[in-house]
Amino acid sequence: MDLETLLNLPTDKVREIVQEKGPKTCVFPINGTRRWFLLEHPGLAKIRFQENYLATTWKRQVELYKLLFDHGLDTLLTPIFGPDLLERGEEYRKLLTPGLLWCAQDRDMLQFYEEYDVRVRVYGDARRYFQNTPYAPILDAYEEVARRTADHRSHRLFFGVCAHDATETVAEIGIRFHQAHDRIPTRREIVEAYYGEYVEPVDLFIGFGQPAAFDMPLIAVGKEDLYFTVGPSPYLTADTLRMILYDHLYTRRVDESSYDDLEDADWAWMRSFYQTNRNAVLGIGERRRGVWYPMPQLHSEIDDSEVGH
Repeated sequence: MDLETLLNLPTDKVREIVQEKGPKTCVFPINGTRRWFLLEHPGLAKIRFQENYLATTWKRQVELYKLLFDHGLDTLLTPIFGPDLLERGEEYRKLLTPGLLWCAQDRDMLQFYEEYDVRVRVYGDARRYFQNTPYAPILDAYEEVARRTADHRSHRLFFGVCAHDATETVAEIGIRFHQAHDRIPTRREIVEAYYGEYVEPVDLFIGFGQPAAFDMPLIAVGKEDLYFTVGPSPYLTADTLRMILYDHLYTRRVDESSYDDLEDADWAWMRSFYQTNRNAVLGIGERRRGVWYPMPQLHSEIDDSEVGH
């Protein structure tokens, strides 16, 4: 199948193709939401910023979750909070409590969980950071949404809260398990204890901006495909997602033994491509008034007349 065909298929057909390849675990941290909101909704941003920002970005995030599930991804992890956010300005801190409660109590989210049959869990070290703080009641809300959606079976949505470093939590899991069973836990048992149920290794990570994969402890095993959109996450479209899925399903699935099938012209093109791009580095960018932008790096138009010389 070529990319153009996949781009033009009905969504249910794309879903079938993705699901034929087996269950897929996707990590999708939705970043750049304030930038997107200010760019796309400047009028709303000027009046009741906090209220309009939360309502608008929450609505867009639900649309994105539906987009991913509609295209055949069954397990989605979306980091929503790291302790570093506590260091941001006062204006941002005002958004923290409603933002942290949104995934557990927002009416539209709860309706979405029912409509799409989504089982919800929160992973990370929220208890370690929130217990005995003004954020402690949020922990009860997370337990309640997990209980409320426990019987849902079609999709799984894991929200990452303080999931940046699982080292101490994993150590505690190992100690408690050994005390209870007089043996060390298996990898599967550690994953189940950390996430609340077993989560398969990550298949693809869709980030934004500077290439950096994060907040997927224990299930990032080095086989995940990493993608980074140039624009903020809320700009993700069906076409962009399908291009990512095409690359994941077809383009990257190459057995290196296929080198034996390359002809002289293929090796010549490869050499010319690498020589043309010998100074290119994916991930290099530039700053413009404090904002990082990726720099164009690759030149894929190779002069065939020079191939082989």
